[in-house]
Amino acid sequence: MLIKSKPSTAKCNSELYTSYLLSDPRNTSCTRLSDVMNNISHDSVNRFLEREQFEPKDLFEEVKDSIELVGGILSVDDSVLDKPYMNPKKAALIGNYWSGKHKCIVKGVNLITLFYTDIHGASVPVSYRLYDKSHGKTKNDYFIDMLKEVLLWGLVPSWVTGDSWYSSIGNLKEIRKLNLNFMFGIEMNRTISIERGQYIQVQKLEDWQADEQTVYLKEYGMVKVFRQIYKKSYRYYIMSASDLDQLPDITKMDFERIHAAHWSIERYHRALKQVCHVEHFQVRGKRQIHNHIFCALKGFVRLELMRLNKIIAHWYEIQRDLFLDSIRNFIKGKTNYGSAVNA
Repeated sequence: MLIKSKPSTAKCNSELYTSYLLSDPRNTSCTRLSDVMNNISHDSVNRFLEREQFEPKDLFEEVKDSIELVGGILSVDDSVLDKPYMNPKKAALIGNYWSGKHKCIVKGVNLITLFYTDIHGASVPVSYRLYDKSHGKTKNDYFIDMLKEVLLWGLVPSWVTGDSWYSSIGNLKEIRKLNLNFMFGIEMNRTISIERGQYIQVQKLEDWQADEQTVYLKEYGMVKVFRQIYKKSYRYYIMSASDLDQLPDITKMDFERIHAAHWSIERYHRALKQVCHVEHFQVRGKRQIHNHIFCALKGFVRLELMRLNKIIAHWYEIQRDLFLDSIRNFIKGKTNYGSAVNA
């Protein structure tokens, strides 16, 4: 589906650029796309990236008619797009961020995504932000902004999920005001109480029943806390219902189902980098970077819709199979290059 809100005057457009991101196995660039498409110049590609004004709402418009808007699980997470060789003084949006992948501070662009899994299993990004220090906002600010906007756009999730970074008391209270259920990871030193006025760290809780307990989260209220073993230690999660009368009804099975759906956002990050080339840009302007990343997100949506329609079995299939005939013909000597090698 073509973006309707901001038509381009350049020969290059979002459909073409997105297809290019999904098909070229090399690092992508304006020059490379020009080489691939003989009738499109480097300048045309560059003008496309400079002139377009794609926004998060455009991404939502791409997916809204293909998903069930009511009853799904909405997850927030962020990922660093590695750009180790870009100079922050010459390229926009480049900063230093903690990377869960590298377990250290790395240089790159911080992409924050709201990722939605509907009741039929469709999993797509529905909104996003690129961290921009000139906005004067935190990642938590971006999260709440995005949450409120997707609700205004018509999304009605049954659960909101995130990791411990997004489980601040401020965020939890905002979610409660919006009458939404939530599940968030929490740090092991988070303060809770099982007896009024007596606070301990969640890691010191005893008498676990099936790895769950109902506790009072300091400065918030009653929640259910679950623990899950991970690499020989426990991770902790809190869950709460918009109607507290339903809190006792939340089960370990509910936790496992919602946690599994939340994990889809990690698989999305991996595919976005490996298949959609979201990190592979050489442009340096803010608008150019925004537009490249928008097209990479759009590429992921295209792959997921193809999967849902059984055109492909998984997101990696196109990249794996696209060049099979060319490789086979080269090996058999049926190309000019193959003939020369086998001569």
